Amino acid sequence: MDLESGVPTEKNTKKDSWKTVLMMAYQSLGVVYGELGTSPLYVYRNTFAEEDIDHTQSNDEIYGVLSFVFWTLTIVPLLKYIFIVLKADDNGEGGTFALYSLLCRHARVSSLPNTQLADSELTEYKMNVLGPPSLESFGFKLKSALEKRRVLQKFLLVLALIGTCMVIGDGILTPAISVLSAVSGLEHTMAKEHHQYIVLPIACIVLICLFALQHYGTHKIGFLFAPIVTVWLLCISAIGLYNIIHWNPGVYRAISPRYMLQFLKKTQKGGWMSLGGIMLCITGSEAMFADLGHFSQLSIKIAFTLMVYPSLLLAYMGQAAYLSQHHPSPNDHLIGFYVSVPDKLRWPVLIIAVLSAVVGSQAIITGTFSIIKQCSALGCFPRVKIIHTSSKVHGQIYIPEVNWILMLLCLAVTIGFRDTKRLGHASGLAVITVMLVTTCLMSLVIVLCWHRSVFLAIGFIFFFGTIESLYFSASLTKFLEGAWVPIAISIVFLIVMYVWHYGTLRKFEFELQNKVSVNWLLGVGPSLGIVRVRGIGVVQTELVSGIPGIFTHFVTNIPAFHQVLVFLCIKYVPVPHVRPEERFLIGRIGTSEYRLYRCIVRYGYRDFHKDDVEFESDLLCSIAKFIRSGTAEAGDEKMSMVGTSSSTHEDRIQMAVAETGNDEDSEELYRGSDTREIRSPGPVELRKRVRFMLPESPKMNTNAMEELEELMEAREGGVAYILGRSHMKAKQGSSMLKRVSIDFVYEFLRKNSREAEFPAGLSHSSSTLEVGMMYLV
Repeated sequence: MDLESGVPTEKNTKKDSWKTVLMMAYQSLGVVYGELGTSPLYVYRNTFAEEDIDHTQSNDEIYGVLSFVFWTLTIVPLLKYIFIVLKADDNGEGGTFALYSLLCRHARVSSLPNTQLADSELTEYKMNVLGPPSLESFGFKLKSALEKRRVLQKFLLVLALIGTCMVIGDGILTPAISVLSAVSGLEHTMAKEHHQYIVLPIACIVLICLFALQHYGTHKIGFLFAPIVTVWLLCISAIGLYNIIHWNPGVYRAISPRYMLQFLKKTQKGGWMSLGGIMLCITGSEAMFADLGHFSQLSIKIAFTLMVYPSLLLAYMGQAAYLSQHHPSPNDHLIGFYVSVPDKLRWPVLIIAVLSAVVGSQAIITGTFSIIKQCSALGCFPRVKIIHTSSKVHGQIYIPEVNWILMLLCLAVTIGFRDTKRLGHASGLAVITVMLVTTCLMSLVIVLCWHRSVFLAIGFIFFFGTIESLYFSASLTKFLEGAWVPIAISIVFLIVMYVWHYGTLRKFEFELQNKVSVNWLLGVGPSLGIVRVRGIGVVQTELVSGIPGIFTHFVTNIPAFHQVLVFLCIKYVPVPHVRPEERFLIGRIGTSEYRLYRCIVRYGYRDFHKDDVEFESDLLCSIAKFIRSGTAEAGDEKMSMVGTSSSTHEDRIQMAVAETGNDEDSEELYRGSDTREIRSPGPVELRKRVRFMLPESPKMNTNAMEELEELMEAREGGVAYILGRSHMKAKQGSSMLKRVSIDFVYEFLRKNSREAEFPAGLSHSSSTLEVGMMYLV
């Protein structure tokens, strides 16, 4: 796969495909399974932290917990995710938004306002693979209900946002509990009263270093991730196997389900409340689906079934074998993972555990960045600065504001709780909530996207939903003991995301209602005395048709606009990636002599924008190709798909961009060609040169050649970006909730978020004109 564009490539032959799969499976150990692999550090410790659970000589409690751990690992990660959920990928991408994207394409429930029929022609916009559902089927009736009822659409959006908010909460809590659990191994080398003076400060230092190194990107240290996790898994499996053989070879009998029933019968309420600790054994399972875009289904399945799953089972069985022969009290600080490690191996294991905890934390932090980027792309999160730390791997990003907020919140919960018990309660609730959201969305995918029987969907949600609801209810009982933290974090982020989404929709609706017709623009010249000035004007708009009100406000105050005018709409579509050859839609406004164009640039929710120079080159080159194609004098509603400069075509219009320190060094690039060169003004030390190479073709008519000549002439005059800066205010008589949401929350977020970049960073050589308006919604 070409990770930069997100487009699959056929570089591997069948002969070496197995090598590629095995290499990806090995690499996935460091990216996907870091969090899941470190769960043995704190599962038993959190489970037996309940005062109501004592270790008896019969070992029913230990065997019951081991039985719960075995079947939970088997049912949720193995059966649910490996065999079912991974198949619900969105063109190779996974996660909450991948499921939501699939539902948006199969039923018109998308929260994106400026959708077009042309979007369904995208290559990755695959749907109805199994054929359309029957008109009498439950799937068709459910689809119709979702499309007709706005309340169901909002509920679906809120459900996806809840899962997203809990992922963000997990990104705060997982580094805290993983690092603190790993560092807690130091408590075996000192007196109990000294723990708080050593363990907590060291954990905070590790967390600060972890977040401080995020701006370097995981690709620079990522080559260490897989070896660290591999060594850790081999380490815990070897220690587990040693403990089984040395202390209790018959511990394997505990996998029988009858031990779960004996455990609940004997411990009753205390045992049920301890399920929140047992559930921590599957933390990180969601990463198998969320990180699917970086690997493949087969590689993730191989890594889990052949390495992760058996290693975790041996680790948990080994701990149970040791504890079955040692019965510490629930208040004994020595209970946990490190007590089962032989004394001679304790320091090496401690070092490996800390490194593995850092790897697992890194994975969830990167996943948090990724899901916030997706939310921002779909208009559900305020604009933030997104830095791509790798030019080859599209998923490796860094968001400075989010990184420091996560660090402060992570340090706050670490210092506030100071132990893994309450952190475990908080983390467990966040993890199980995300899994419940995935189960609900997955049941809809089975009916709407796969067109399977409704009974299969009901069976799926009943079986997995019942198990997860049991753990969810147990986690809720710890509300006052730490479980309130992810709920509080999620409520805050949910309010922020929903208000931002609501304000974005209201702003678009206002622009849609106040747009003017094309005829107004074509006929307004004589009445206002509008003149055309040299250059290219690029007008920012979210509309895919009509003239935005922001432009009418501009021309009525400044009766002039450029000789070439482009109405540019940058929009996101519910697919992970848009191929370069399908990115641009170009159309005319009026006839060719007006030199008015509409350009719609489409991105997927996982795409990243090119830099300003490359985007500007692609934009102008696409317009030139559109002119070269000889498209008939079409109306505003007729658009043509034009590939970017990266697409191949024999008679394409080419554009070259050079960045040089002096003019002499770059003469070779342009020598031997009689094509016209367009130089854009810039600093002397770094000049950006752009030129068209127009093929002399007998097929090109005179009008098209004149149009291209004028486009080149306008480019020499420079490119000016006309940006809209709007302020929103609720109308008089609006409800109190609406006034608070728009006037205070939305405006506060707008003022404190980054301004919309156009499109991905303005060229320093281009001029910018901002036009402000007040919107009453």
